[in-house]
Amino acid sequence: MTSFFETQLAHQTDVSDVRAALATGEPGFTLIDSRSRASWDQAHIPGARHLPAADIPAGAPGLLDPAVPVVTYCWGPGCNGATRSALALTRAGYEVKEMIGGIEYWIREGFPVRTPDGDVALPPDPRVAPVDRRWALAALGAVPVAGPSAPVTAGLVLAAPTADACGC
Repeated sequence: MTSFFETQLAHQTDVSDVRAALATGEPGFTLIDSRSRASWDQAHIPGARHLPAADIPAGAPGLLDPAVPVVTYCWGPGCNGATRSALALTRAGYEVKEMIGGIEYWIREGFPVRTPDGDVALPPDPRVAPVDRRWALAALGAVPVAGPSAPVTAGLVLAAPTADACGC
């Protein structure tokens, strides 16, 4: 019974582990965003490289070192683009893990994303991460917040894609 969980952990990682590894400056893997160009341009994880699943056969050899493991991500739990990319990369001989939760959970944790306006870290989603109560209420639109602890947003809206609109 433990083999299922061992196998799962061998092929998956989460946003917190990826963030911690990237913060070292030497993560030991290449992070691949498998989403569409429009999605990548809207926002992506700093340090990631863009390689949609359909582009892997032609793009991977010039972009990836076969000796360096790869971590893939897409929009989130409702998208299997990272899984398809991981499969294609594995078939091409790369060692691959999928980052569960995708960019959706990266943003929900309050981690920064790179946008055309620079790097932006939105307040953590109060439903998935412990946060200051004032931030939580403001994020849910319950009360106005003012003062030095007021949340700052950059007008960035990352909506969940509809039916294959994610482009993964």
